[in-house]
Amino acid sequence: MTTRILPAIADPETARGLITLLSQLPDTDPAPPVPDATALLDTLASLAAESLDELPEVVLVHERIGPVPALDLIRDLVLRFPAVGVVLLTADTSPALLTAAMDSGARGIVAFPLGYDALAERVHAAASWSAGMRRHLAGGTGTELVPAGGGGRVIAVAGAKGGVGTTVTAVQLALAARASGRTTALLDLDLQSGDVASYLDVQFRRSVADLSAIRDITPRVLQDAAFSHESGVDLLLAPSEGERGEDVTDRVARQVIHALRARYDVVVIDCGTQMSSANTTAIELADQATLLVTPDVVAVRAAKRMVRLWDRLQIRKAEETLTVVNRHARSAEIQPPLVERVTGTRTARTSIPAAYKELQAAVDAGRMQDLDNRSTVKQAMWALAAELDLVATPAPPTPGGRRSRRRGGDKGAVTLEFAAMFPLVLVVLALMWQCVLYGYTYSLAGNAADEAARAATSAAAGSGDGAGACAAAGREHLPSAWQDADISCEEGETVTRATVRVDVPLFFPGVDPGWSVTGEAGAATEAQR
Repeated sequence: MTTRILPAIADPETARGLITLLSQLPDTDPAPPVPDATALLDTLASLAAESLDELPEVVLVHERIGPVPALDLIRDLVLRFPAVGVVLLTADTSPALLTAAMDSGARGIVAFPLGYDALAERVHAAASWSAGMRRHLAGGTGTELVPAGGGGRVIAVAGAKGGVGTTVTAVQLALAARASGRTTALLDLDLQSGDVASYLDVQFRRSVADLSAIRDITPRVLQDAAFSHESGVDLLLAPSEGERGEDVTDRVARQVIHALRARYDVVVIDCGTQMSSANTTAIELADQATLLVTPDVVAVRAAKRMVRLWDRLQIRKAEETLTVVNRHARSAEIQPPLVERVTGTRTARTSIPAAYKELQAAVDAGRMQDLDNRSTVKQAMWALAAELDLVATPAPPTPGGRRSRRRGGDKGAVTLEFAAMFPLVLVVLALMWQCVLYGYTYSLAGNAADEAARAATSAAAGSGDGAGACAAAGREHLPSAWQDADISCEEGETVTRATVRVDVPLFFPGVDPGWSVTGEAGAATEAQR
């Protein structure tokens, strides 16, 4: 079996020497070296996206790799790609470094200057461990490997600028994930002005800053620092004293995120709007970085600056960023497609509507967990959670605690409701049609009476049969279905009056329910010639 090896070395001369030695090892296939930690993670992620079998068995990490410290990088690799054996290349062979490397998950160290025997031994041991781990992970289930980056799903929520709704969105995403039955943690990395505690009515003493003095942040240590909220979401909050935020370095943030990922199904991180070393680490490690923006020129420009900053720092590419439009209105000049073109990011299918009045009571009370399920803002944010694969369905739970039906169930409910109302709809339509027939019959009777009266006066003036002319003229102006009308004329000294009585049909002409209308008209009696 050929052992695939991926070196990560920044120094070109050292890289050439290493590749020369690796080429001499039997049954090995060394890949071209990558120059930094970002390139290494991107390379492994792209290989895992094609197929988990494409991942190399061994990764060699140089102690001077940047921009991430080598031990932190090894810890990240082990958590994200658990079946890859990692070996540290270092000039320091002290027991302290060996212990730290083992604690980080390295399968061994190789000391400089590099020697063939030592390198071959470590590569062979790491490859053997990798093969055994892959067999164990397959476990006879028909799957080949667990997904790269195994553990919980991490979502980083950042704001293009202040006041765009970053914290509200992060809180609702966490609540949505927890309501779907997934263990959820909410990490507040808006270190100087974090408001997660205010939005969830929490009085706390512990914060993420309390972990800064701990060298190895394990899930057990994390459990002691987290606050269990009544909603079921575990909170790791920003310090109440903003100046303590400086204690949370990229190392602390990296270890905290790894520990949260190992313990929870979903981790939502509120990154605020200011990029510190801790925030940038969160953006880099997140499975999905979400950028909040409002539909105004200032916010869109700020979003573009933020995306470019992330790209310059090599922590997140524009096309890997999901932009969410908050306070969206159809009448706004700036719509999601324009935001996508300006920032170069992808925009979420879900936009959050501009309905701040729905949030006012919950925000003022500091109880976002009590936001009404009928709120369009909450429904949109929970739909966004579904789009981010944090929940199974986009709808919030009903007041009784049960989650709303899926979209297909909603369609079925609408069908049942329509079926129940269909008879009532038919009755209303029938009554309306009967009213139309009634009015039409009345207009026919009036018109026939008018024509009959005029025909009668004309016939009487010519010494003709006034009654016969009256009846003939009246029937002539009635449709065939209304020919059974009673028509009579009464000649007076000055006015000849005609009366037409017509039966009103029931729904269809010819169906006689016994209803009738009477039309009357008069015409001036003409003098006989």
